[in-house]
Amino acid sequence: MENQHRKIAGYRELDQSEIDAMNEVKAKGVELGELVAKLRANAAMDQRWVSIGATDLQTGLMALTRAIAKPAFF
Repeated sequence: MENQHRKIAGYRELDQSEIDAMNEVKAKGVELGELVAKLRANAAMDQRWVSIGATDLQTGLMALTRAIAKPAFF
């Protein structure tokens, strides 16, 4: 559905620079996900720390996404 964000409360239109920044964050997220997958595939790595790192990276990416989108809700 096109423009579905317009039907969801708290979302707004992004300008082109915000769209570009959002796409850059999303692309870095893919790269980081690939790195985490490689580390998870290596049994010599401490998987507890790999999981903590993955969670912290996801939190950071979400924070960057929210910084760009500036949602109007908690």
